[in-house]
Amino acid sequence: MTARTVWKYALMCALTILGAATLVGAQEKNAKDSASWSGVIVNSNCSVDEAFAEAAKCTDKGAPGGRLSLYDDTLRLVLNLDPQDQAAGHLGDSVTVEGTLEGDTIHVTSIRMLTGIGLAVGQKAPAFSARDQFGMQQTLETLQGPHGAVLLFFRSADW
Repeated sequence: MTARTVWKYALMCALTILGAATLVGAQEKNAKDSASWSGVIVNSNCSVDEAFAEAAKCTDKGAPGGRLSLYDDTLRLVLNLDPQDQAAGHLGDSVTVEGTLEGDTIHVTSIRMLTGIGLAVGQKAPAFSARDQFGMQQTLETLQGPHGAVLLFFRSADW
Protein backbone atom coordinates (compact mmCIF):
# COMPACT_ATOMS: atom_id res chain seq x y z
CA MET A 1 0.00 0.00 0.00
CA THR A 2 1.42 3.38 -0.97
CA ALA A 3 1.39 6.46 1.22
CA ARG A 4 -1.09 8.04 -1.16
CA THR A 5 -3.49 5.06 -0.83
CA VAL A 6 -3.22 5.15 2.97
CA TRP A 7 -3.92 8.90 2.92
CA LYS A 8 -7.03 8.45 0.71
CA TYR A 9 -8.28 5.63 2.93
CA ALA A 10 -7.78 7.71 6.09
CA LEU A 11 -9.51 10.70 4.50
CA MET A 12 -12.49 8.57 3.42
CA CYS A 13 -12.80 7.12 6.96
CA ALA A 14 -12.65 10.57 8.51
CA LEU A 15 -15.33 11.91 6.14
CA THR A 16 -17.54 8.90 6.84
CA ILE A 17 -17.22 9.40 10.61
CA LEU A 18 -17.87 13.16 10.26
CA GLY A 19 -20.96 12.49 8.14
CA ALA A 20 -22.31 9.96 10.63
CA ALA A 21 -21.69 12.35 13.54
CA THR A 22 -23.50 15.14 11.68
CA LEU A 23 -26.49 12.87 11.01
CA VAL A 24 -26.66 11.75 14.66
CA GLY A 25 -26.39 15.37 15.81
CA ALA A 26 -29.24 16.42 13.51
CA GLN A 27 -31.43 13.57 14.78
CA GLU A 28 -30.67 14.51 18.41
CA LYS A 29 -31.49 18.17 17.69
CA ASN A 30 -34.84 17.17 16.15
CA ALA A 31 -35.64 15.01 19.18
CA LYS A 32 -34.71 17.86 21.55
CA ASP A 33 -36.84 20.36 19.61
CA SER A 34 -39.87 18.07 19.81
CA ALA A 35 -42.40 19.21 22.42
CA SER A 36 -46.09 19.13 23.30
CA TRP A 37 -48.70 21.81 23.88
CA SER A 38 -52.18 21.44 25.36
CA GLY A 39 -55.11 23.68 24.59
CA VAL A 40 -58.18 24.10 22.42
CA ILE A 41 -58.39 23.87 18.63
CA VAL A 42 -59.76 27.22 17.39
CA ASN A 43 -60.22 29.03 14.10
CA SER A 44 -57.05 30.79 13.03
CA ASN A 45 -58.86 34.16 12.87
CA CYS A 46 -59.41 33.99 16.64
CA SER A 47 -57.23 36.32 18.75
CA VAL A 48 -55.68 35.36 22.08
CA ASP A 49 -58.18 37.56 23.94
CA GLU A 50 -61.13 36.07 22.04
CA ALA A 51 -59.92 32.53 22.68
CA PHE A 52 -59.39 33.31 26.37
CA ALA A 53 -62.98 34.67 26.55
CA GLU A 54 -64.24 31.59 24.64
CA ALA A 55 -65.81 33.80 21.94
CA ALA A 56 -68.24 31.95 19.67
CA LYS A 57 -66.27 32.93 16.54
CA CYS A 58 -63.33 30.84 17.77
CA THR A 59 -65.24 27.57 17.34
CA ASP A 60 -67.66 28.59 14.56
CA LYS A 61 -67.59 25.82 11.96
CA GLY A 62 -68.59 28.28 9.22
CA ALA A 63 -65.82 30.80 9.91
CA PRO A 64 -64.03 32.16 6.83
CA GLY A 65 -60.53 30.94 6.10
CA GLY A 66 -61.06 27.41 7.35
CA ARG A 67 -57.61 27.14 8.99
CA LEU A 68 -57.23 25.76 12.49
CA SER A 69 -54.89 26.80 15.29
CA LEU A 70 -54.16 25.76 18.86
CA TYR A 71 -54.97 28.16 21.68
CA ASP A 72 -52.59 27.30 24.52
CA ASP A 73 -54.20 28.89 27.57
CA THR A 74 -51.17 28.28 29.77
CA LEU A 75 -48.90 30.29 27.47
CA ARG A 76 -51.77 32.51 26.20
CA LEU A 77 -50.71 31.94 22.61
CA VAL A 78 -52.51 31.04 19.41
CA LEU A 79 -50.20 28.76 17.42
CA ASN A 80 -50.67 27.79 13.77
CA LEU A 81 -50.84 24.09 12.93
CA ASP A 82 -49.12 22.50 9.96
CA PRO A 83 -50.25 20.24 8.44
CA GLN A 84 -53.95 20.80 9.09
CA ASP A 85 -55.22 17.27 8.41
CA GLN A 86 -54.82 15.94 11.97
CA ALA A 87 -56.62 18.98 13.43
CA ALA A 88 -59.64 18.53 11.14
CA GLY A 89 -62.67 17.45 13.14
CA HIS A 90 -61.24 18.74 16.44
CA LEU A 91 -62.59 22.33 16.35
CA GLY A 92 -63.44 23.28 19.96
CA ASP A 93 -61.82 20.13 21.40
CA SER A 94 -59.25 20.17 24.19
CA VAL A 95 -56.20 18.39 22.81
CA THR A 96 -52.50 17.78 23.24
CA VAL A 97 -50.44 18.54 20.12
CA GLU A 98 -46.98 17.08 19.67
CA GLY A 99 -44.46 18.36 17.17
CA THR A 100 -41.79 20.98 16.68
CA LEU A 101 -42.18 24.75 16.91
CA GLU A 102 -40.89 27.06 14.21
CA GLY A 103 -41.83 30.68 14.86
CA ASP A 104 -45.54 30.60 15.69
CA THR A 105 -46.22 27.33 13.83
CA ILE A 106 -46.28 23.84 15.29
CA HIS A 107 -45.21 21.21 12.76
CA VAL A 108 -47.63 18.56 13.99
CA THR A 109 -46.58 14.95 14.50
CA SER A 110 -49.68 13.95 16.50
CA ILE A 111 -52.86 15.29 18.07
CA ARG A 112 -54.71 13.43 20.80
CA MET A 113 -57.77 14.32 22.84
CA LEU A 114 -57.07 15.66 26.31
CA THR A 115 -59.02 13.19 28.42
CA GLY A 116 -58.32 14.36 31.92
CA ILE A 117 -56.27 16.60 34.11
CA GLY A 118 -55.14 15.80 37.60
CA LEU A 119 -55.80 12.83 39.81
CA ALA A 120 -58.76 10.51 39.58
CA VAL A 121 -61.19 10.58 42.52
CA GLY A 122 -59.76 8.48 45.33
CA GLN A 123 -56.24 8.41 43.91
CA LYS A 124 -53.51 9.36 46.42
CA ALA A 125 -51.62 12.57 45.75
CA PRO A 126 -47.90 12.13 45.07
CA ALA A 127 -45.29 13.69 47.32
CA PHE A 128 -44.63 17.30 46.30
CA SER A 129 -43.03 20.50 47.46
CA ALA A 130 -44.08 23.98 46.31
CA ARG A 131 -44.16 27.56 47.55
CA ASP A 132 -47.55 29.01 48.40
CA GLN A 133 -48.76 32.55 47.68
CA PHE A 134 -46.88 33.76 50.80
CA GLY A 135 -43.57 32.18 49.79
CA MET A 136 -43.81 29.39 52.39
CA GLN A 137 -42.66 25.92 51.36
CA GLN A 138 -45.59 23.48 51.46
CA THR A 139 -45.67 19.70 51.10
CA LEU A 140 -48.47 17.16 51.16
CA GLU A 141 -47.64 16.50 54.81
CA THR A 142 -47.76 20.19 55.84
CA LEU A 143 -51.18 20.62 54.22
CA GLN A 144 -52.76 17.42 55.47
CA GLY A 145 -55.22 17.67 58.35
CA PRO A 146 -56.76 14.90 60.44
CA HIS A 147 -59.16 13.98 57.62
CA GLY A 148 -56.80 14.41 54.69
CA ALA A 149 -56.31 17.38 52.40
CA VAL A 150 -58.07 19.10 49.56
CA LEU A 151 -55.74 20.79 47.10
CA LEU A 152 -57.04 23.45 44.75
CA PHE A 153 -54.79 25.03 42.12
CA PHE A 154 -55.52 28.09 40.02
CA ARG A 155 -53.81 28.89 36.75
CA SER A 156 -52.41 32.40 36.69
CA ALA A 157 -54.22 32.96 33.39
CA ASP A 158 -57.53 32.71 35.28
CA TRP A 159 -56.69 35.71 37.40
